[in-house]
Amino acid sequence: MTGPGPPPVALRALLAHPDWAGATVLAGDAESPVVVRDVRTVPDLRADPSGPPGALLAVALSGDREDWHLDVLLRRAAAARVVAVLLPGTQSLRIASHLLADRVGLMVLGTDDPLASALAATRLLREPDQVVADLVTRTAAVCAAVAGGVDELVAGLARVWRRPVWLLDGTGGVAAGPEPGPPDASAVVTVLRRSVGTDRPRSGSLAVAVPTGLPAERAAVEAALGVAVGAVGQRMAEKRLAVERDARLRMSLLTELVQAPAELDAVTRRRALDAGWELEGWHVGIRIDVPGTVDPVTMRPEVLRAFDTAHLRAFVVEQGSGWAAWSTFPDEPAAEQLQRHATVVRRAQWLLRSSLPSAMGVGRVHRGATGLARTLGEADDAARLAAARSASGYFVHVDRLGLGQLLLGWTRTDTFLPAARSMLEPLRDQPGDLLTTLTAYLDAESSLTETAAVLGVHRNTVTARIARAQELLGMELTDPDERLALHLACRSVLFHT
Repeated sequence: MTGPGPPPVALRALLAHPDWAGATVLAGDAESPVVVRDVRTVPDLRADPSGPPGALLAVALSGDREDWHLDVLLRRAAAARVVAVLLPGTQSLRIASHLLADRVGLMVLGTDDPLASALAATRLLREPDQVVADLVTRTAAVCAAVAGGVDELVAGLARVWRRPVWLLDGTGGVAAGPEPGPPDASAVVTVLRRSVGTDRPRSGSLAVAVPTGLPAERAAVEAALGVAVGAVGQRMAEKRLAVERDARLRMSLLTELVQAPAELDAVTRRRALDAGWELEGWHVGIRIDVPGTVDPVTMRPEVLRAFDTAHLRAFVVEQGSGWAAWSTFPDEPAAEQLQRHATVVRRAQWLLRSSLPSAMGVGRVHRGATGLARTLGEADDAARLAAARSASGYFVHVDRLGLGQLLLGWTRTDTFLPAARSMLEPLRDQPGDLLTTLTAYLDAESSLTETAAVLGVHRNTVTARIARAQELLGMELTDPDERLALHLACRSVLFHT
């Protein structure tokens, strides 16, 4: 008594297999849920197609498609309950043959090498263990042979598996592989995933899409994934170690610079030169603070990405619960150059906050190694102030504080606060949050574009709100004295809100 035969394969899945890449549907519906239970090969159009039902019939030798023997073969194949006929060549059928195939419900396919396609289908049907062993062997070989990092290994797996492969991060985003990522699972395709580095939460997974309806192919890819995730996890760990090593070197060097006496020793200067840090230039320090739950080493690429998008050239070093960064100018920058730099830095903060909660402080421009330590210290103080200044987009620039910041301590006294509240009383309970808008506008030195970016509203909205605030207050923002008093009042009232 014979056991059950091998599981069938879906014909549409077979058409999606890499070994069938050259096959073309000449007649019938390519999306038809036809399954293939056997593969038979015949020499030519005159052969007898009889045999068990549910077979794919492959014709080895080409023949004249205008000849009546093709129509006879199609009729006899349909009578034998063949599900599809695979012909040599991809040229179209004549109309009569096409209509006949449709009438008898038979799919007709064409390919340049029907024997190779038939052999591939036979292996998937009758030799699933060999299919699995072959793919696992080739996967192990590519994992051992491919040089480079994770990206190179994922690309190597895609070549061996002959289908897209993705490394997904803990949120499902694409860390390596083609965009936009794996397709949604459907009746046509299944996405197989295997976790990478399961010892770390949210470490990600390796994913590959396989056609639904090929049991042997699915088993082979699942087995190959088991081999691949170990190699990918190892490369990820190696990359992590390299990143952490580089981060420690950067942090150590920056600590030496900041804590060094007036004159740096030759070894520290050489290390800074090797790192590309131009110590004798003019520096503007930047400090970015993030919550303690954020890993500065892991998230440094997010900072670099935001800086690059904003066209901000700066060195970035992991430091404490955030990053120290600075831009270097070879010559003393003019006021206009510093203004442009401040705008770019502010845009970088706006971009960074779209993906990462952060507060940013910017120091003044200083020269040399001691100047770098000084501007970074100012940026650190400014970042602490920025953490409580939501109206300014959690951003403080020391150069922009001016006299108002020097007087800010006095504005927080009991003497000033009642007067400030009285001055701003007309803005209370007005639609559009006029007080926050006015404060952000004054912080941004009357830049409508920057204020709009900070508040996340349209530029025209800011214009209308500022005009309404001036009308209610009866004050003219072009007057320096009134502007300073109003700015101090806004800061004081918001601080005590």
